[in-house]
Amino acid sequence: MYRDGARKSIWQEEIRKFSSDADLQQLYDVAVVGGGITGISTALKLQQAGKRCILLEAANIGFGTTGGTTAHLNDFFDTTFNQAISDFGQENAQLLADTGQEAIRIIENNIQQYQIDCDFQRKIAYLFALDEKQEKELTDIVEGAEKVGHTMNYVDEIPFPIPFKKAVTIPDQAQFHPIKYIKGLCEAFISLGGIIQEDCRCESHDEQENYVALETSKGEIKAKNVVYATHIPPGLSVLHITNAPYRSYAIAFSLKSGNYPADLGYDLIDPYHYYRTQEIEGQTLLIAGGEDHKTGHEEDTGECFSRLENYVRKYFDVETAYYSWSSQYYEPVDGFPYIGKLPGSSGKIFTATGFRGNGMIFGTISSQILSDLIVTGSSKYENAFSPSRIKPIAGFADFVKENAVVAYDFIKDKLFAEKINSLAEVKEGKAKVVKYEGESYALYKETNGKVHLVKSTCPHAKCEVRWNSAELSWDCPCHGSRFNVNGKLLTGPTVKDLPRVDTDSEN
Repeated sequence: MYRDGARKSIWQEEIRKFSSDADLQQLYDVAVVGGGITGISTALKLQQAGKRCILLEAANIGFGTTGGTTAHLNDFFDTTFNQAISDFGQENAQLLADTGQEAIRIIENNIQQYQIDCDFQRKIAYLFALDEKQEKELTDIVEGAEKVGHTMNYVDEIPFPIPFKKAVTIPDQAQFHPIKYIKGLCEAFISLGGIIQEDCRCESHDEQENYVALETSKGEIKAKNVVYATHIPPGLSVLHITNAPYRSYAIAFSLKSGNYPADLGYDLIDPYHYYRTQEIEGQTLLIAGGEDHKTGHEEDTGECFSRLENYVRKYFDVETAYYSWSSQYYEPVDGFPYIGKLPGSSGKIFTATGFRGNGMIFGTISSQILSDLIVTGSSKYENAFSPSRIKPIAGFADFVKENAVVAYDFIKDKLFAEKINSLAEVKEGKAKVVKYEGESYALYKETNGKVHLVKSTCPHAKCEVRWNSAELSWDCPCHGSRFNVNGKLLTGPTVKDLPRVDTDSEN
């Protein structure tokens, strides 16, 4: 297993192990937890600044969302600039606008400095409205962009075979191969003296006066500073109620005509679809994404792939679907990412989360922000993106909605798990959460009758997990922790597996 799911992504062949011999007894300047683009970019930036760093990854490099992104590099975001101006003011909206090109420049500089072959290409992006409602949204997006000096130009044609009402081009966007890129960062990090320790799960931290003690599966590791680049930090904090976990779906297709669109494309459907191309092993493929939903809140996740494939087949001359996969991201309630000091920390622990669908950009800009905070003590972005910020108005409705849903799910799943008298009542090839002899279990039965039985309560906040049929995983609908059929942790914030229950498969 190289990713946090049963389906293989288009990037996955490039993942490899990076662990090196490490002295885990020494005091490091910084321990970075998480081996995706955020963690690796940050570790490299700090190592370049003269810090002695160790990168800790629970599985393998690229195991999480970096191995499942579609790797669009764009400087316009799910939070529109008009929304940013309304909620955070002109100055902070301008900062948001600046992050995109700054992040792309960081990526370009890394590629040039370390000679990384990662299929990086500058692209034009097309943003298009398909109906009158979307036309109004597009007009609002363009008006907001003008206010922060961001270029968007109306056009009459798009290179996608999709009927549209109105469209704009956005210059100077980009794409790349995310795993080739972070592999190059890892090699650069190691060459500068950095240490990578994979298969090392961080279970807790203890912030002392002069250092932070990390309790890990490899023993205690001490560092003067810690960065959690894990999507959402472990433990329980305010970030778990100001972020909501979502899953997004992607499929890579060949086209009969070979007429692949050269640029990036995005519609304004909710949830929106997005498009790009990629050459893999000499073959060009169209990557389409969409069908996003809150983690644990889709009864049949396989239907998400079916809807996405049917939508693409409606407009493109699809030949074969070669890859299909899904990935996780976190939605911040007020629209801005959370990058900076971990709430409750005395100043030695940092985090980066709430990237929405813009993880490659915000993960990269996090490296600059976090390294600035650790090395110099300040960053121009620190107030705008502070994880401790409180915006009573911005995002308040979403805050209430998301947390009401969490509370509802918690109570409903506790009360209404199906009661069974025998494991034989669950049909082959099916999975469900059941009550058996007074206890609650997550039960998956393979088509050959083999039973996988685990306790169904997520160790993080005691919510009940739900079955994800597309990825063959148990997903927590509250904060997004995910587990395989045997209870092994795939995605945090929990740091514990679901307890496995030995059972006779014949019963």
